[in-house]
Amino acid sequence: MCKTLDNRKFRSLIGWGLLGFLLITSVLYYWGRPLPINRRKEVDPCVVYYRKVHFLPRLFIAHIVTVDLTCQNIGLLVTPPDRTKGPEPLEARTTSEFAEKFATQVAINGDAFSPWWSEGLFNYFPHKEDNVTSLGFSASLGKTYGGRDGITAYFSRQNSASFVEPKGAIYNAISGRGWLLKDRQVIEDLNDQYVAPRTSLGLDASGSKLILIVVDGRQPLYSHGVTIKEMADIMLQYGGENAINLDGGGSSTLVLQEPKTGEQVVMNSPIDRYIPGQERYVANHLGVFIR
Repeated sequence: MCKTLDNRKFRSLIGWGLLGFLLITSVLYYWGRPLPINRRKEVDPCVVYYRKVHFLPRLFIAHIVTVDLTCQNIGLLVTPPDRTKGPEPLEARTTSEFAEKFATQVAINGDAFSPWWSEGLFNYFPHKEDNVTSLGFSASLGKTYGGRDGITAYFSRQNSASFVEPKGAIYNAISGRGWLLKDRQVIEDLNDQYVAPRTSLGLDASGSKLILIVVDGRQPLYSHGVTIKEMADIMLQYGGENAINLDGGGSSTLVLQEPKTGEQVVMNSPIDRYIPGQERYVANHLGVFIR
């Protein structure tokens, strides 16, 4: 009888120990990441943030910001060049560093860039303030730089937005790696196999609403990511009519400023060099101001 009670106590201790181990492991795994729950945050009547948890076709978390460009208190900024001459006019910085430097209320990562490599925990480029350039055409407050790859989103001084070059002087511009949507039609032959973190920029039918989406990825049991075709479908779901695919993978980052404290908060869970929460040093960004 005593031996039976001892066995029961032993099994009970093992059970509670396993439960405690699982709880501690879960807390450590999710520590520092945004909670995987739906959320809506009104940054301003003209700027709204959404966190949406999707379960199909797999678990992933999407972060969406909508910006009403017709509001008079809204301003935009693409990363200014650090040098006016030379083949690599930018100093690499994270999205949160960009947000802090220019005191934006919203910031996302921008175009693909060069040089870049990531071959391990310590063998990567760029590091902070290394010289890089965007692969696509870029403009910041009238100053242009970058290459000619990809598709460009143009913004006038009055925030008139278009994927067709605007009339008059170019004010802000940022490029993506290719089309996702054109006139509400998903582009044919988009990659539908490779799942990763993604960043995209879209406009509604009128061109007056800017839609920014970041999807977390490469984090099992939290957010697996999406394919490029799925990103196009997501943009369509959230109101985009025309949209481009910005730089993704470890670059994908969304930052919002906390109104009360002024702190710049990373709203998603970036993952550079397979380290959750690690931001990548990138070339350029798109920032939104609320005056």
